[in-house]
Order: sequence, then C-alpha cells, then structure tokens
Amino acid sequence: MAKFSPMMAIPLAVFASFVALALVGMGRDDPDSLPSAREGKEAPPVAVSPFPGKQSFDDATLRDGGVKLVNYWASWCGPCRAEHPNLEALAAEGVAIYGVNYKDQTANAQSFLQELGDPYAAIGQDASGRMALDWGLYGVPETYVIDGDGTVILRFAGPITSRVLAETIRPAMEKAAQ
Repeated sequence: MAKFSPMMAIPLAVFASFVALALVGMGRDDPDSLPSAREGKEAPPVAVSPFPGKQSFDDATLRDGGVKLVNYWASWCGPCRAEHPNLEALAAEGVAIYGVNYKDQTANAQSFLQELGDPYAAIGQDASGRMALDWGLYGVPETYVIDGDGTVILRFAGPITSRVLAETIRPAMEKAAQ
C-alpha cells in the first residue's frame, strides 16, 4: 500500500480551487454581465467636445426629465456596426439617444453615420477617452440607460441585439420611466 505524501496534496488542492471558482462563477445571475459601480448613482459629468455639424449635449441634458440612452461608439468598432439598426429603431420610436464618439477619427465617424444613419439626438466626441474613464467604460459599444434625474439605471457593455433590447434595455427603460 502506498504512503500518503504531502506532494500528492498539491494536485488535489489545485483541483479543489478550480471547482470552487467554477461554483462561484455559476452562481452569478448573468455570467456575461460586467459589474457597474455607476448603476443607481448620478451619471458622471459629461465632458465631450463638439462633433462637427451635430448638436452636442451636457450634464443638464441628462437631467432634463425623460428616459434617455448614452451610447459610446466608434467607426472602427465592428459590434457598433452590428447594433446600429437597433439604435435606429429606438430613435424612430422617439427614444432620445446621446452618442459619445470614442477615440475616433472625425472623418471616419462622419462616414459611419452617413452610411448607416444617425440615431443620435446629439453627439459629442471623447477623443482622449477621459469621459469614458469617468463613466467606467469597458469598451465600445456600451450603453447607459439614464432616468429623468440623471441617475444611471443600467450600464450594458456590448452590442444591443434584438434579444438584449427586449430582455435588458427595454425593462431598464421602463424602470427609468417610473
């Protein structure tokens, strides 16, 4: 019969650690969602530069009553292109969407909107990414649902697909409207 060696405990401990991590991960409501320190708090300051030929927005805009979306996007972002038809549909319904063009070349961003349409009530540029840092941006696209008082109700990282629109964005917009 083999004797137990302390060296035999190392693989067992490593395996037990992996099992524990897997169980913790499985316990999360949505394993794909990223945590947000902004939800339930006042939206951070708006610090955008003007986007040529478009109306800009500021802090007061986010606190002027009504539900609105703040959408970070860029022309170089493939998922931004994929979500764009859903943003266009929301805008056609009268949803106010405020665009933040993130670390982009102005001419490329203008071409993107000319090709795909402009769903934004107003647009600002965040060329340095400073505003994005303040908002806790993980990457583009990213969308925030803001209530009439300027409180962040939801932060959604990733493209807004039809499913995300129905199961995540619209329920958050309904909550923001209350």
